[in-house]
Amino acid sequence: VGQIRERGRKGALTALRDAALLKTVYAYGLRRREAYGLDLADRRHSPTAAQYGRYGAWFVRWGKASKGGPPKRRTVLTVPEMDWIVEVLEHWVTEVRPLLHPGPLAAVWVNERAGRMSMRSINEAFASARQAAGLPTELDLHCLRHSYVTHLVEFDYPERFVSEQVGHRYASTTALYTGVSDEYRRRLIRRALQDRTELWEQR
Repeated sequence: VGQIRERGRKGALTALRDAALLKTVYAYGLRRREAYGLDLADRRHSPTAAQYGRYGAWFVRWGKASKGGPPKRRTVLTVPEMDWIVEVLEHWVTEVRPLLHPGPLAAVWVNERAGRMSMRSINEAFASARQAAGLPTELDLHCLRHSYVTHLVEFDYPERFVSEQVGHRYASTTALYTGVSDEYRRRLIRRALQDRTELWEQR
């Protein structure tokens, strides 16, 4: 956004939108279609996290369907480790989105023509960010979902919680997404050694 403004070029608003969109995909582990289908009415208060206001959770209506079935629905909670997303979303919804003149449109992510942002445009937003960051072209939007799962595991959230957050029916599916860091593995080893030492001391 800063580079666009410095060059006096158009597109600062859409760059702000794309940044907020990609951060939201990561902060909630969303699939592309799930992000595409978000409406303002899908914002939810969380009884256990009142400080997040209307961004305590999202009601996801376009989850991946089972074969022949309707889209699955779920509520995705805002986790404290990623609560920076609340400020991002508030800024987008209250200050930036209105500048695109969406009128009565319910969609969270809107385009320059005051319509719902397309799934192709969502892919293009990721591709632009990937190129700007110098990341490999093999990466696609779904890698943000993989990162989300990995980080929830590293934050020590229970397997069942992680699966419910991302809408996986089986924990084994969630496990396929996980690629924990070396630091996390070292932490697990240190914890296991500490527990073992304490057990021996108790004996």
